[in-house]
Amino acid sequence: MSTSSSPWPDACEAAVSLTFDDGMPSQLDRAIPILGEHDQKGTFYINPRGDNWQENLEPWRTVAQAGHEIGNHTVNHPCSSAFKDTRDGGLEQMTLADIEMEIAEGKRRIAEAIPDQTACTFCYPCYHAHVGEGPTRQSYVPVVAGYHTAGRGKGDYANHPVTADLHHLYSFPVERFAASEIIGLVEEAVTQKRWIILTFHGIHAGHLSVAEVDFVALCQHLGRNKNRIWTAPVITISNRIISWRKEISM
Repeated sequence: MSTSSSPWPDACEAAVSLTFDDGMPSQLDRAIPILGEHDQKGTFYINPRGDNWQENLEPWRTVAQAGHEIGNHTVNHPCSSAFKDTRDGGLEQMTLADIEMEIAEGKRRIAEAIPDQTACTFCYPCYHAHVGEGPTRQSYVPVVAGYHTAGRGKGDYANHPVTADLHHLYSFPVERFAASEIIGLVEEAVTQKRWIILTFHGIHAGHLSVAEVDFVALCQHLGRNKNRIWTAPVITISNRIISWRKEISM
């Protein structure tokens, strides 16, 4: 297998995806306008839950029309019971069939609400990718692979285009990070020629927040260095890697 060609377009040295979890108001109010000012596109992972899920997805249709990806974060955001005060409703009490219902219905609702978006990626709630516990614990990554091109988890490394598991991609949560710290992570990925995925929640508001000034500084850095750093949604880079892997294996 030859790896002489680059997975990144236009002679870029690395790739970056800016991802946002939970469909928070500050993402609509702050993140999206800032991204627009710097001509950058992100991936927004949302939970289409509740009886009024169609109404709640309405503003995200406009976001998708602007070129951003609206991704599947399950309907109800199930996490490990370790995050709760009760065992009820945690991933440890769920089966693969249970989590498949969450994934399939989340995807269906997003597709119905945003019909112009032909595909989207998945995000593991709380970064957890298992159901059951002890002898019954098992990964639900294969379930994600049956429904989505890629899935975003959490990890300590930027993703290597040759070896990354597209259905369990590593990402760096950067809540409360200063711009210098976030840019440092990006520049490290550039030296490695890898794909770094950054995870945000609130932007200057809400839980797990990043200050607006730091987010703006990051976007400015990516804009100034777009000739060497490719910034694109997770679905776009995933599809590029899939095509590139086929190319280099021929």
